[in-house]
Amino acid sequence: MDNSGLYTGIVAQATIPMLNALIEDTSTSLICLLTPKPSDIKSTIQQLSNLLEFEDSKTTVQLSPFPESPPLEIDPQIKQRRNAQRLSTLLKLQSPTKDCLCLVTTPEALFGNFPSLASIKENVCSLAVGQAYDFQELVEKLTKGLNYDAEAACESIGEIAIRGGLIDIFPIDQKQPYRIDFFGDEIESIRVFDPASQRSIGNENTLCIPPNYVGESSSSTLADFLPDKPITWLFNDPKSLEREHAYRMSSSRGGPQAKTLMDIFRLRQNFGDVLLGICEFDLEPILFDALPRIEIQTGNDRPLPFQGDQNNSRKRSLLESDKFLDVESTLSQSQKVFDSFLENFNAPTPPNIFCALKNKLNREFVLDTVDLMNRIERNQLKLIESEQLQTVFIRPTPSLKSLERGFLLLEEATLIGEKPIKRNLDTKKSTSQVLHLLDFSELIEGDLLIHLQHGLCRYREVCQLELEGNRSEVITVEFDRSMLLHVPIREAHLLTRYLSFSKRSVKLAKIGSNQWIKTRTQAEHATLDYASKLLKVQAERTYEQGFAFPADHPWQSIFEAQFPYTETEDQLHAIEATKRDMESPAPMDRLICGDVGYGKTEIAIRAAFKAVIAGKQVAILVPTTVLCQQHQLSFKERFSEFPVSIESVSSFYSSQRNKRILTDLSKGKVDLIIGTHRLLSKDVQFHDLGLLVVDEEQRFGVKQKEKIKDIAQNVDILTLTATPIPRTLHLALSGARSMSVIETAPLERKPIQTFVKSYNLQLIKEAIRKETDRRGQVFYLHNRVESIQSVASRLREQLPDLKIAVGHGQMDEGLLEKTMVGFINGDFDVLVCTTIIESGIDIPNCNTLIIEGADRFGLAQLYQIRGRVGRFSKQAYAYLFLHRHSALVDSAHKRLSTLKQYNQLGAGFRIAMRDLELRGAGNILGAEQSGHISSIGFELYCQLLKESIARLNEEPQSKHISAEVLLDFIVYGETLSNQSKRGLASKKPRAFIDSDQTRAISDYVTVSIPQNYIGEAGLRIHFHRALSLAKNNEDLHRIQVELSDRFGELPSPVRLLVKIHNIRILAEEAGFKSIKSDGERLICAYAKNEKDYYKIGSRFPRLTQKSAKLKLSEIQKFLKNL
Repeated sequence: MDNSGLYTGIVAQATIPMLNALIEDTSTSLICLLTPKPSDIKSTIQQLSNLLEFEDSKTTVQLSPFPESPPLEIDPQIKQRRNAQRLSTLLKLQSPTKDCLCLVTTPEALFGNFPSLASIKENVCSLAVGQAYDFQELVEKLTKGLNYDAEAACESIGEIAIRGGLIDIFPIDQKQPYRIDFFGDEIESIRVFDPASQRSIGNENTLCIPPNYVGESSSSTLADFLPDKPITWLFNDPKSLEREHAYRMSSSRGGPQAKTLMDIFRLRQNFGDVLLGICEFDLEPILFDALPRIEIQTGNDRPLPFQGDQNNSRKRSLLESDKFLDVESTLSQSQKVFDSFLENFNAPTPPNIFCALKNKLNREFVLDTVDLMNRIERNQLKLIESEQLQTVFIRPTPSLKSLERGFLLLEEATLIGEKPIKRNLDTKKSTSQVLHLLDFSELIEGDLLIHLQHGLCRYREVCQLELEGNRSEVITVEFDRSMLLHVPIREAHLLTRYLSFSKRSVKLAKIGSNQWIKTRTQAEHATLDYASKLLKVQAERTYEQGFAFPADHPWQSIFEAQFPYTETEDQLHAIEATKRDMESPAPMDRLICGDVGYGKTEIAIRAAFKAVIAGKQVAILVPTTVLCQQHQLSFKERFSEFPVSIESVSSFYSSQRNKRILTDLSKGKVDLIIGTHRLLSKDVQFHDLGLLVVDEEQRFGVKQKEKIKDIAQNVDILTLTATPIPRTLHLALSGARSMSVIETAPLERKPIQTFVKSYNLQLIKEAIRKETDRRGQVFYLHNRVESIQSVASRLREQLPDLKIAVGHGQMDEGLLEKTMVGFINGDFDVLVCTTIIESGIDIPNCNTLIIEGADRFGLAQLYQIRGRVGRFSKQAYAYLFLHRHSALVDSAHKRLSTLKQYNQLGAGFRIAMRDLELRGAGNILGAEQSGHISSIGFELYCQLLKESIARLNEEPQSKHISAEVLLDFIVYGETLSNQSKRGLASKKPRAFIDSDQTRAISDYVTVSIPQNYIGEAGLRIHFHRALSLAKNNEDLHRIQVELSDRFGELPSPVRLLVKIHNIRILAEEAGFKSIKSDGERLICAYAKNEKDYYKIGSRFPRLTQKSAKLKLSEIQKFLKNL
């Protein structure tokens, strides 16, 4: 008899715990959960995964999503990802396993059509370590048979890269790519690797590679793939299941052999024994009419009440005796709620009660105040108060109902009338979106470079040159007057990327001129002056007498525990540094840099709480009335449970109201004031200001900044900026400015789904409807003021039921402010606007962005504009529409498509990020320093600035010696033919030291990174630079491991190249400027005095070995023994 079970009518709140109970208790190995909506699939799997991890489940379970087939018009990447999930689940259903498999899908996906099982199995490529497989045949099968795209580097799903005896492939059903390493025609290893670093992170014995396409659909459905074993079904909406099945049966898509529900659920024989689990009685009133119903009102969500005078905060701490929790009032309300529940609870079987609590403080409140343990048997109550389980899987409901079987799910809100706060479970650091360096592997012709000896030049190509019989690889760069310089690729470290925030055309340097030396010298002096000013300001504030705030009070931890998200690592470091500065007697002056939505405001909020709890006033200065409004909402929400008086002043409010607020501020009745430049007026007087927070300082004018300095005397100041800065500048300034950089995006953020399309009014309407149907709002960016009203009118005609507003910079200031505030408050559905939204707008409910004429924007600007949406946990969408009449639609489409690669950052995206970072650097450094950066490039400027700060701080300078290794038996080149060798024996290239002695051909050895080892020229440049810049043997070892991992075993020329760099490092450690060989003589020149050589007695050290390879080992041994 079949042991399949059917649990129908599961309430949404019970789904996850019910699944967990079945996984732990049931003897079946397959559970199928049908969720009402496609969007529930991901959240269900995430929440169940969290619960299993929290409870340390002993049962091994595989969680498999099976989404609906994506519609034709959806983005190809999303379509591919969903198809990959579907295919992966189908393969798991067919694979024998001892684990419990939990399948999560929807009724639509359950009955949807899919390729037949036979066609899928035919196209799966199975590989195993030790298996013999012809390398070329496998490559042919994967690229042509399974349709994987050949790329230079394997970074995204569906890609494959072939290098030597290595195959990198990203199967569409996997989360990480795999590296297949061949030895001859045998698979030697299968390794998982990180697509970002390209480094291996694990080993596997087998790999199944499905095809990179769905194939032709047939009449097969998911039901055809279900294995012949007991299945437990769970769903909470029988009607939707029946409707979908009826639709499929009545349509031709169902096919003549379509299964009935009884066939699918395999319940024909024991339907009368079906378990009716946790049921939602209102769903089927006839079937469940006999069961009792109980409803309990849980009370409104409200903050814990306070007693005492909340407004009289004149220079007093929050902990004074007239301000305390009114526990009696709270107890009375909670007691009534819980007693009502106990009196009415009349289930036949006493249930287990799961109560999810936000923190330990609330656990104690529930246990002590409501006295749960005296009312319910101890083994029935499951209090979940762990910090790990803060995503509350039990959502608020209007009523609680008795249960026929199972258990009750009770929320904290039921007991204390409080809204559960969602916290993120994953504490792992999320990936930083800011890349620190532009990789040389992404060089394209025309890119600007700085040659450290000659100045600004333009990259042309990497090519092979025949130099007197030897073929050498060189980087060709162009200088002024079209003069070309061929830089040996081994000297790639002399080149750096030219980065500048100046958009003016640049003049290439002239070889042979001393202008570059003058320019560099001027920049050195400028960095010294700038560093001197920074250190002077820092010193002056150090000697000022400020207020040393006390250490954190216990109330601080209670306040911080109410933050509804998990802090990122960068956030925690910034908070710690800010508190440390506040507790110092010297006035704080700290800069917090980070993208919008990265958590800067929370740092300011915690600093403000620390100041207020110590009896000090706090001022928050913002550049716009919109930001003023938003900060007021944010601060009031966070401080809602504490008696802190928060007010705001700006031009948006009446002068009478502003005057009243400022009077209260001067009397100490206002603890925290938020305002625009109005706070800088002469009539603003503080009673006891302790902290000034300046948001977006760069948006204030020169005069306003001077007034800020006046206010900030002897006061702690915290400056926030939403423009990211390069890490190189952060490191350079670290010795002269207190600065915290937040690069880590919050874990709650979802990647913005970006679409690049030709202009289509129907698609625009659908995109707007999609957002407004989920009660969201839309930014519609049209960057032409003269036609913006006609665009808004067209949208109003097409969408007459929506409220559409217009906002642009040429509007009356008061009207614009009212429009923006109205949009923030939800008075409008769509805002048709210009680029005024590029910065300073923070609207959680606006998560769709439509840009008309996206081809007219730069990538950096588009990236920043796109950042206006998707800053919270809600899925955001960005639609970039190109004008039909654009002559370069294809090229524009290709260029803008780089913005779609949110997780796999493309070169164009990295350049856009770098542009933004440079803009941030310009804001911090100022116009004068920006000019020097334009002259010598950003990277060299940061290096000079760092040296200047260290010099003025009288720090011990790390005099790193860059030794030169010139050995007359080493030839830098890829190959040497016999003819080339004969030519070399008689005449060596100018790049090497001449010798009077004639050597046997076998005495020479070739070193290089061969083209047949690393095919991409940019990557060869990258690794030559990495080897040249290695400071120690640990760096060298890391590079060797990476090369071996990514490209296979190091060939002899590469191993010898690494050996030469080891000799260089040993020479630098010994204090030598250069190591040269001249026949049997080894000439080692000291760095302190180039005319001073290392000698044994009066003679140079002698080389005794004849073979070139043995000579290298002899030199290594000599240097190690010094």
